[in-house]
Amino acid sequence: MLQVNYIRQNREAVLERLAVKNFSQTELVDEVIALDDERKRVQAEFDNNQASVNSASKEIGNLMRHGQKEQAEALKAEVASLKTTIDPLKAQMADVEKRLTDKLILLPNLPAAQVPKGKTPEDNEVVREGGTKPTLEEGAVPHWELTTKHKLIDFELGTKITGSGFPVYTGKGAKLQRALVQYFLDFNTAAGYLEYLPPFMVNEESAYGTGQLPDKEGQMYHATADNFYLIPTAEVPVTNVYRDTVLKEDALPIKMTAYSPCFRREAGSYGKDVRGLNRLHQFEKVEIIQIVHPDKSYETLDAMVAHVEQLLQSLELPYRILRLCGGDMSFTSALTYDFEVYSAGQGRWLEVSSVSNFESFQTNRLKCRFKDATGKMQFAHSLNGSSLALPRIVAALLENNQAGEGIMLPKVLHTYFGAEWIM
Repeated sequence: MLQVNYIRQNREAVLERLAVKNFSQTELVDEVIALDDERKRVQAEFDNNQASVNSASKEIGNLMRHGQKEQAEALKAEVASLKTTIDPLKAQMADVEKRLTDKLILLPNLPAAQVPKGKTPEDNEVVREGGTKPTLEEGAVPHWELTTKHKLIDFELGTKITGSGFPVYTGKGAKLQRALVQYFLDFNTAAGYLEYLPPFMVNEESAYGTGQLPDKEGQMYHATADNFYLIPTAEVPVTNVYRDTVLKEDALPIKMTAYSPCFRREAGSYGKDVRGLNRLHQFEKVEIIQIVHPDKSYETLDAMVAHVEQLLQSLELPYRILRLCGGDMSFTSALTYDFEVYSAGQGRWLEVSSVSNFESFQTNRLKCRFKDATGKMQFAHSLNGSSLALPRIVAALLENNQAGEGIMLPKVLHTYFGAEWIM
C-alpha cells in the first residue's frame, strides 16, 4: 500500500508512474488527498476538544481546592457539553480512516524508474540470454506425449479425481518432482536462506498483507466456511511471518525459502499454450523471500536474479531474463524480472520464475518495520522470487533432453533422482 504522505508530496510523480503501469483510475490520487484533508480536519477538531476537556478538568480541580464551587460547577457544564462532541468525532474519524484505506488499497505499487513503458508481454525487455537451445532428433515430441510414454504423469486421472489442471504424478514422475524440490531447497539454503514449511491456507489478513486481496480475490480458491484462502504461492504465508513486527536493524536482511503446492483458479484458453504442464490449477514451487533495509533492496534484487540464473544454469537449460514493462507487472511490484526457459519440443519460451522488488508496498500493509540508528521507525522492503516453479521446468527438462528411448537428466539431478536417465 502506498503511503499517504508520499502521495501528497509527490502527486505529479505518482500520476506519471501510474501511467507507466497503465493504471486508469487516476482520480483515486486526488480522492486520497481529499480524504486525508478530511481526516486531518476531524483529527484536529477532536484533539482540540480533548485538550479543552483535559485543561478544564484540571482547572475544575484547582477551583474546588480553593473553594470556588460555583465557578467549578459552571466549568463542569462546559466540560459536559464538550464531551458530547468527542464520541461523534471518534466515530467520524473511524469512518474517514476506513474510506481513506478503502481508496488507498485500490492503488497499485508505483513502478521503479527502470520499468519500461508498454502494455503487453511483447513490450518486455530482454535483459540477457544464456545456455544453448538443443537440436532435437527427428520425431521429438512435446512433454505431454513424453509423460504418457514414460508413465510419468496421468492428466486424465487428475481430471477424473478433481478436474482439468490437477495432474497426477506417478512413479518416476513423482520421484522427479521430489528430486527437484529437494535440489531447489538445498540450493537456496546453501545460499543462506532459512527453510520454512508454512501452512498452505491463510486467513484474510495474510492475503491482504501481501497484496493478494483485494487484487487477486477471484484467482484464489476460497474455503468459505472458515474464510481461509488456499495459497497461490509460498510468498503469502512466509512473508506474513513478519506481519505486525518491529525488527532490529541489525537483523536485516532476513532470507527465507519454502516449498509449497500452489493453487490458482486462473482460467486459461485452449491449445498448446495451456496443454499438459503449461498451465495448472495446482502445482509445486519453491520460493525465496527477503526482507531488507530500504537502502539495500535493489542490490538485493540483483543478487536474487543472479541466484535464480545460477540455478537455471545448473539445470543446463537455455533461458532468457526479461524486465517486465509497466502493463505486464503485478499490482504489488515495483520492478520484476521474469525468467523463461526454451522448450524445444514446443518451440517456445516458458515462464518459470518471477523475481520482484515490492519496496515498502507489502511491508506497509504488513506493518513490518524496523528502528534505524537514529531511533526513527521505517518500513523494511520485501522481495520474492520463484526458485523455481516446477511444471514448466519439468516440461523443458523432458523435451530438451529426450534422446532415443529415454530422457537424459542434468548432472546435478543424478544423485537426487538416483539415476542419469528416465527410461
